Amino acid sequence: MSALLEEPTATERLCPRDEAEVVEAVAWAVSNGRTLDVAGAGSKAGLGRHIQTDATLELKALTGVTLYEPEELVLSAKAGTPIAEIEALVAASHQMMAFEPMDYGPLLGQPAGGGTLGGVMACNLAGPRRPSAGAARDHALGVRAVSGRAEAFKAGGRVVKNVTGYDLPRGLSGSHGTLAAFIDLTIKVLPRPETVETLLILGLDDAAAASAMSAAMGSYYDVSGAAHLPADIAGLVPAVAGAGRAVTALRLEGVKPSILHRRGKLEALLGGRGELSFLDADASRAFWRTVRDVEPFALAPGETLDVGPAIWRVSVAPMAGASVVAALRPLGARALYDWAGGLVWIALPDGTPRTAEVRAAVAAMGGGHATLIRASAGARAGEEVFQPLDPVTKALVTRMKHGFDPARVLSPGRMYAGV
Repeated sequence: MSALLEEPTATERLCPRDEAEVVEAVAWAVSNGRTLDVAGAGSKAGLGRHIQTDATLELKALTGVTLYEPEELVLSAKAGTPIAEIEALVAASHQMMAFEPMDYGPLLGQPAGGGTLGGVMACNLAGPRRPSAGAARDHALGVRAVSGRAEAFKAGGRVVKNVTGYDLPRGLSGSHGTLAAFIDLTIKVLPRPETVETLLILGLDDAAAASAMSAAMGSYYDVSGAAHLPADIAGLVPAVAGAGRAVTALRLEGVKPSILHRRGKLEALLGGRGELSFLDADASRAFWRTVRDVEPFALAPGETLDVGPAIWRVSVAPMAGASVVAALRPLGARALYDWAGGLVWIALPDGTPRTAEVRAAVAAMGGGHATLIRASAGARAGEEVFQPLDPVTKALVTRMKHGFDPARVLSPGRMYAGV
C-alpha cells in the first residue's frame, strides 16, 4: 500500500497525483469494502444528499490544460483544473465556455472561484445561455476516467463527430461522481461575442415578465439570456438596484451594429409592456454574472447551511414558473427567474425545505424538476434531494450504477438513496 492509502479515516482526504494513484485508491476501496466521496476542490460539497463515506477522493491535484487548439475550438484539461484558469486561457484567444458554468461557491457558503472542470462536468452546470447554447454535457467531447471497478477507461475524442456507440462523455455528465472519477476531459469552446448589452423592462409582475421573455426568445433577434428579478431581488443587485422595481432583462451579444439593430426591434416589439431601459457592456457582464451565480441568495457572513434559507432549483415550462412561485408565496418564498422563466431559484426563509409543498406546486403545473440545492445536512440526508425517479428511469439508473460501480464505492447515495 502506498503512502496515499495508509489507512485513511472517515475524515481523511486522499489526494492522488495522477491516474495510477486514482486507480490505486479505488482498488483499495473495492478490496477493503470501503466507500469514497469523489470531490474536486470541494466548492460543491454541499450539493446532493448528505452522505458519510470512509474517505474523500479529492482530485484537485490533477491539474493542467493538456491540449488547447483555438483554431479547432477544442480544449482538454485535467479534472482538477480550476475553471477560472480555463476561462482566462480561452479569453486570451477571444473564446469562451459557452455554457457559462455557474460558481456554486458563495451559494453553498464556500469562497468564490473554487470550481474545477471535473466538478462542472460532474454536475452538468449551465448558466443563463443554457436555452441557446446547452449545458455542460452538450460541450463534452471526450473523457478519461476511473470507474468503481478500479478500471481506467476513455471515451469520445477531440472532435465533435467522434461518437460510436454510447456517448459516455455526455452520459457521465451530471452523475455527481457516482459512476466514475474523472481524470481528463475534453470540451469544445466557442468564439466570444465582441460586446454585450441588456434591454430592461421595468415593473412587470412575474406572469407578465414570463410572457415578455417568451416573446423575446421566440423572436428573430437572437436573445442569448432572459431573466426576471422581482422587486425585492432586483434591489439586491447593484447593476439594477436603482430601478426601484422589478426588472426583466434580455441579453443581446455580438457586434455593436447588430446589437443596436436588434435592440431597436425588441423595443418596438416589447415597448408596450412597460418602461424600457438598458445596461451597457460592463454593467451587463456584472449583471449576468450575478444571475448566473444566484448572488442574491448567497449565504451572508456567519450563515451556514444549517441556518440559512433553504434553496430550491426548479425547472418547469417557462410560462409555469410564476404559478409555482405564487403557490409558495404564503411560505415566504422569494424567487429569481432565469432561462426565460424555465429555471426558478426559490428561497424559503426558515431553512426548512418544505419538500412536499414544493413538489406539489411543480406537479400542479404539469410537472418538472425540483432539486434541493441548499439545506442542512440533516435535511439533505432525509429528503429526496433530486426529483424522484419514475420506476423505469430508476431501474435504468440502478443498472448504470451497477455497471460502472458494482461495489458501490463511489459517492454511494449522493443522488438517490440506495444507488
